[in-house]
Amino acid sequence: MRAITYSDFGTAADVLHIQTLDPVPPAAGEVRVALAFSGVNPSDVKSRRGRPGIAKPPFDTICPHSDGSGVIEAVGAGVDPARTGQRVWIWNGQWQRPMGTAATHITLPQDMAVALPDGISLETGAILGIPGLTAAQAVFGGGDIAGQTLLVQGGAGTVGLLAVQLAAWGGARVIATCSPRDADRVTKAGADVVLDYSADDLSDRILEANGGAPVDQVIEVEFGINITDDAKVIAPNGRLAVYGSAKDMTPVLPFFDLLFKAVTIDIILIYLLPKPERDAMIAKLHAALGAGALTCPVEQVFPLSRTVAAHEAVEAGGRAGAILIDCQTE
Repeated sequence: MRAITYSDFGTAADVLHIQTLDPVPPAAGEVRVALAFSGVNPSDVKSRRGRPGIAKPPFDTICPHSDGSGVIEAVGAGVDPARTGQRVWIWNGQWQRPMGTAATHITLPQDMAVALPDGISLETGAILGIPGLTAAQAVFGGGDIAGQTLLVQGGAGTVGLLAVQLAAWGGARVIATCSPRDADRVTKAGADVVLDYSADDLSDRILEANGGAPVDQVIEVEFGINITDDAKVIAPNGRLAVYGSAKDMTPVLPFFDLLFKAVTIDIILIYLLPKPERDAMIAKLHAALGAGALTCPVEQVFPLSRTVAAHEAVEAGGRAGAILIDCQTE
């Protein structure tokens, strides 16, 4: 098998290499997947660059990326042989494991290879792991949203755009923030109101867009820089679903405002989602896809040999869709 690997932290150009490895036969309860696509997420490039307080990678050799899609080509003992040939999507491919989806093949526990519904492309499948499950948990993790108003901060990002679509499909009224250049795209995704995230009076505009009433839930990509506005606009007993805070990792909270609204801060790390919740969110994603209510846009697909360029594209930002690797093309 061919795989992209790294053994040290650093820039993509310095540390990512392509090499030939022996394929791993599936053990009991495992499947081997011939990968079609690998999804490149911001968490993948951050892990490759190195995170604060971590001096070296956790394994001698790492094949990056947790998301992917493909076809099961072999099964281990205890796995239904009928799964051979099944189209699947992958979650947590490289979470706490050395070998991820930036390769022609991956071997992993069978539960981590989810049957892809008929009619759904393998490209879409490679986006469902981190972006899809994060968006689903952010939107539905607090229960039924029908009739509620949800604020999606950063509605043009990969997770944000999926969250807008899922919230609209779930029966919520959606207010989203983004840059003006992305406003049309976010509106087409289902947002009822789209606001410029950089507005000085953003909290006032959010309340005005909701008829002066606070919003029931906030889905937040930049917790540290937005928490003051979020605290102003969220309703009593509201839920703040947080999946990112890259621009301020040590935020100061307006605790008095949050306390006297009894706000629930729900911090989402999708890698750690327990099985019952994960199964529920997988079902939500599949139902939305089946209803034609969820589109997963792709910005660019790179061949496996150009994974360096794919990482650089993710780092550059400003994308209108996901970055994928074509695992079978060099």
